[in-house]
Amino acid sequence: MDVLDRRTLNRAALDRQLLLTRSDMPALDAVARLVGVQAQDPNVPYHCLWTRLAGFRQEDLTALLYDRSIVRSSFLRATQHIATTDDFLRMRPLVQPAVLRGRQAAFGRVTADWDLDELAAAAREALTGRTLTRPQVARALAERWPDRDLQALGWSVQALVPVVHPPPSGTWNTRGATPFALVEEWTGRPLASGPRPDELIRRYLAAFGPGSVKDFQAWSGMRRMDGDFDRMRGELRTYRDGNGVELFDLPDAELPDPGVPAPVRFLPDLDNLLLAYHDRTRVMTVEQRKVICVGAWVKATMLVDGRVRGVWRVERDRKAARSTLRVELFEPLRDTSEAEAEGARLLAFTAPDDEHDIRFAPLER
Repeated sequence: MDVLDRRTLNRAALDRQLLLTRSDMPALDAVARLVGVQAQDPNVPYHCLWTRLAGFRQEDLTALLYDRSIVRSSFLRATQHIATTDDFLRMRPLVQPAVLRGRQAAFGRVTADWDLDELAAAAREALTGRTLTRPQVARALAERWPDRDLQALGWSVQALVPVVHPPPSGTWNTRGATPFALVEEWTGRPLASGPRPDELIRRYLAAFGPGSVKDFQAWSGMRRMDGDFDRMRGELRTYRDGNGVELFDLPDAELPDPGVPAPVRFLPDLDNLLLAYHDRTRVMTVEQRKVICVGAWVKATMLVDGRVRGVWRVERDRKAARSTLRVELFEPLRDTSEAEAEGARLLAFTAPDDEHDIRFAPLER
């Protein structure tokens, strides 16, 4: 069995994530390629696609949300993602147990004596034929159960009833109360019935492989997947990493030359690349992970030669119409010219009408 070193795994991940060379593929195809794109903050998926696609414009993604080619909802790891409508309808049932676990962890004690089937039926009735925000759904249900916690009601509905969050929610710079619409009404189609995980496993490997069973579980939120990988073993190729961990891949998937150069890339908060592995050392050190991955959040990062070298944020002075990209570095860069050029492109995408400034500083720990 071939052993893959860390640099080979790094270049494979970057290649499949469209981070070695920006792709000319349409935004819809890129969302499908990535399976799901984090969307807990509305701007994250826009930055995620900008850093991967040549010529990507904010309106490209917004239009897909409005024409219902993609949807925003709880998906992988029970967190907010955008996904193509086709993928969401086929694969959302696979991650439903993770969605329910998240609800139970947050509100299980408060809702211990609730009849959840009754609650789901009442929520579905309240949403039929209309879109309501999470607080509006909670208040509608509180008319029936006035003593129940409103927050627990609203978040329980999101887990118990498959809903999507229609635009303008989730579009660039648009925040506020999250709207709920029944998935079958918004898309005009039902969720798949009894899907097997095989397609999701293959799609994961195509977008992130080679990867281990634990890597897939970390990315998807699904559990106890060893048996499924064993069942599919004859359809997959296997490797080992430098620690002896078994890695799976598609049989015809190519591994790029580990010597291929990797350009500077600015990844947004919660980027796919940083959340797709149990072992994230192919892109960051264990020490860096402690700084970047704080609780359930993952900070925006700058990659240099394919690996994390710093974290970044854009600060905007609205009165002065000035945006500053602040990059905090784990280690100094010998040459900042490439990072400055890529940072200038990031600012032009994020705040095209502002004056721009880029500042580098040591990371404060």
